[in-house]
Amino acid sequence: MKKIMLSLSLIILSLISVVVVSCTPKNATSAPNFIFKPAPSQGIVAKLGDKEVTEEELVKGIESDIYDAQMRVYEIKKNKLRAMLLEKLMMEDPSKGNLSNDEFLEKVISKGKMPTNEDIDKFVKEKNIPREQDTPQLRERIKAFLAEDIKLKAVEEWMGDKTKGKSLEIYFDRPERPVFAVNIENGVFYGPGNAKVTLVEFSDFQCPHCSKAALTINELKKKYKNKLRVVFKTFPLPFHSDAKLASEYVLCANEQSGDLFWKLYYSFFENQNDLSEQNLRKLSKIAGVNFPKLEECLSSDRQLKSIEQSLDDGEKAGVKSTPTFFINGKLVSGALPTAQFIEIIDEELAK
Repeated sequence: MKKIMLSLSLIILSLISVVVVSCTPKNATSAPNFIFKPAPSQGIVAKLGDKEVTEEELVKGIESDIYDAQMRVYEIKKNKLRAMLLEKLMMEDPSKGNLSNDEFLEKVISKGKMPTNEDIDKFVKEKNIPREQDTPQLRERIKAFLAEDIKLKAVEEWMGDKTKGKSLEIYFDRPERPVFAVNIENGVFYGPGNAKVTLVEFSDFQCPHCSKAALTINELKKKYKNKLRVVFKTFPLPFHSDAKLASEYVLCANEQSGDLFWKLYYSFFENQNDLSEQNLRKLSKIAGVNFPKLEECLSSDRQLKSIEQSLDDGEKAGVKSTPTFFINGKLVSGALPTAQFIEIIDEELAK
C-alpha cells in the first residue's frame, strides 16, 4: 500500500530547518577548545577555568527562542504521529477498497469539496487585499490555499469521528511556555484585580495583527467577565510613524475614564489606516472625550514617560514584536486564534 508521505501539506504544517556545516582548514587554531562532558553539579552548563555558567544565565533573554525551537520539534513529532494514525484509520475503513490513500483522502474524506468564488471573495475582504492586487493569478493561489484548508478540516472531522470514544495516549511532553514577571503598574486595566487570570497585552495601533487581536480581546472579555483581568501596555514600533501619538491619545483619554480608553482603543484599531493627528482628533470627539482636558494632557507630554516605561517593560520581558501577550506571565506571541487563548486561560483557571 502507498504510504502517506509526511510532505502532505494538509498534515505537515511545520518546517524542518536545514543545518549547513562548513569546512574548516585542518590547521585552524583560533577555535575555542570545547570539551563536552557531564556537569560537575546540577544547573551548571559550562565552565571556563574556575568561572561557571549556570543554566539560568545561559537562557536569559532567549527564553522565547528556545520555546519556539522546542515547539517546532514537538509539532514535527505530533504531525508524524497524526500521519501514522490517519494511515491506520484509512487502512481499517471498509470503504477504502482499492483506492490509494490519496484517492481515499480526496473522494471519501474531503468529498471533492472545493472553495467557491464567494469563499475567495470573503478571504480577499478579510485580508484587506487592495483591488489592484486582486488578480486572476492571486485568486488561483488563494483558491489552492483554501482548498488545502478544506482538506485539513475534513481530515480533522473524519479522524474525530473515527476516534470518538477512544483515547489516544501520548508520552512525549508538550513544551512549557516561558513565564516572565511583567511590570503592569502603568498599564490600563479592565476587570477586577483579584481575577485568577491576568492577560497583559503589548500592542501597536498601526500593527494589522494587533487590530485582529483586539477583536480577540473583546471576545475574551465577554466570555470570562470577572474571571479575567486585561492589562493594556502600549508598544509603538519605531517604523509606525503614527502609533506613538495614537498611544498618547488613548492614555490621555484614560485619565478621563476607562470607558473612553476602550472606546478609542477599538476605534483606533478599526481606523488604523488613517491615524493622522486630524483623524485622531475626529475619532476622539466622536467617542465623547472632553477635548480641553485631552489637549492639556497632550501638550504636557506627561504620557510620553508612560509610553517609554511600557517599551522598557516590554523589552525586559522579551517582547520582540506586536502583538505580544502574557497570560499569568506565560508568553504568547502573535494574533493567535481565539481558541488557543481560551485553551491557555482555561488551563490557568483550572489550577
